[in-house]
Amino acid sequence: MSDMNFLERLLDGVAVEWRMLEDIVSFRRGSFPQPYGNSEWYDGEGSLPFVQVVDVLDGKFELKENTKQRISKLAQPKSVFVEEGTVIVTLQGTIGRVAVTQYDCYVDRTLAIFTNYISGINKKYFAYQLKSKFDIEKENARGSTLKTITKEEFSKFEIPIPCPDNPDRSLAIQAEIVRILDTFTALTAELTAELSDRQKQYNYYRDRLLTFGDEIPVMQLSQCCVTIADGDHQAPPQTNTGIPFITISNVSNSYQIDFTNTKFVSEAYYSELDDKRKARKNDILYTVVGSFGIPVFINENKKFTFQRHIAILRPNGNVIIPKYLYHVLRSSDFLKQAHVVAVGAAQKTITLTALNRMKVPVPPLAEQARIVAILDKFDTLTHSISEGLPREIALRHKQYEHYRDLLLSFPPPLTPP
Repeated sequence: MSDMNFLERLLDGVAVEWRMLEDIVSFRRGSFPQPYGNSEWYDGEGSLPFVQVVDVLDGKFELKENTKQRISKLAQPKSVFVEEGTVIVTLQGTIGRVAVTQYDCYVDRTLAIFTNYISGINKKYFAYQLKSKFDIEKENARGSTLKTITKEEFSKFEIPIPCPDNPDRSLAIQAEIVRILDTFTALTAELTAELSDRQKQYNYYRDRLLTFGDEIPVMQLSQCCVTIADGDHQAPPQTNTGIPFITISNVSNSYQIDFTNTKFVSEAYYSELDDKRKARKNDILYTVVGSFGIPVFINENKKFTFQRHIAILRPNGNVIIPKYLYHVLRSSDFLKQAHVVAVGAAQKTITLTALNRMKVPVPPLAEQARIVAILDKFDTLTHSISEGLPREIALRHKQYEHYRDLLLSFPPPLTPP
């Protein structure tokens, strides 16, 4: 049977009724007034987690195991207490993250809480439908810098109820949909956990391989590189097309550049740049402001420019193998150095002077090559887009999205003639 008939087979000819969200469940915003600024309201015996937007995990229908803050029961009225097993959704900033709480908590007012369902509603089925609706509607959310969806807006979301005249049959269909989607979610979670374990293993062996005795010389970065520079300090004139302009937001925690959503500068602007600011194969970028300490190895000659929040290192191949230096820059010891030298309060910065003075172990070139060969293999397993677990996770996620859309796409409500 084709995918297009999958939901039809599950419904087996039963009717589907679309009801407004406000007609099937009660809802309210989280805690108010907020406890911010009153230290007496935090922690203490019997305190509960205080859940905010950042504590809702994306796509997992769960909260973080440990929230940043806990609030005393004395600080909040009993009416704002949220029990384990309650469906909540984020309404501001990162909109549309849905969770079924796995512990008792208090909830910030930037989230909505759903309780008192009418009979015949599977709570997890409702959560999946809610997530699906928000994924569509959040694109039209109000606000420029801080997107928001109000209670009044999402209360009109229409939720499909299969076989409304037979609650037992309806719940059985909803439960089967939940079972299938939960299975895909669990498979993805298992692969993600395995990837996390592989990453920890990789980090451990990388740090072991890069730990040397006193017989190995330690050199400053300036002694290992031909040049160390940063991007242009002036905001470049932007164009609609041309040479990609990379900001620190385009540098991901997976040590890669995301070129899918960049701004552009002209070819003329690029040609006027100093050669040391034009990235080429075997150069290394290194973030130095804000989200500092992320290296990116340049493995091809591709034209792009970048802001001053990113440094560029051009290794001296007679002293150090570029890929070896890249692995050193990712090591725990080098990151510790970065935290020591970073200055500033609101936005930590590693100055070029400090970067030049940071130190790396420099064994013989043959030993560097041996280490690179080992770490590159680990890197492929844990970070490659086309190989290993990340690829498997991406495929499973696409499969999940396919069946989610299939199972939640009920026949639309009939429009009156």
